[in-house]
Amino acid sequence: MSWESFIEKHVRESLIKQGFTVAVAQGGAFQAVDMYKRMSQASRKGRIFDDVLRHAKLWAEKQQLPADRFEKRKVKRNAQPGLF
Repeated sequence: MSWESFIEKHVRESLIKQGFTVAVAQGGAFQAVDMYKRMSQASRKGRIFDDVLRHAKLWAEKQQLPADRFEKRKVKRNAQPGLF
């Protein structure tokens, strides 16, 4: 398995676990592979996968509709019963 296929597979799986659609996750994986090919070094030693995953997640968040983004951030609170 080459580094490109490793990054593509694991970034796609990670984005799907985070709740993105399969199409958006695939696009994010392609963005991650593209960034990996263009990078000269990671931000910290041994963190190149984290860097490309962060880039893919930011790209995927920009591909969502505004209504989808609002639903993720919306805090769902349960009605607390009163003391009496």
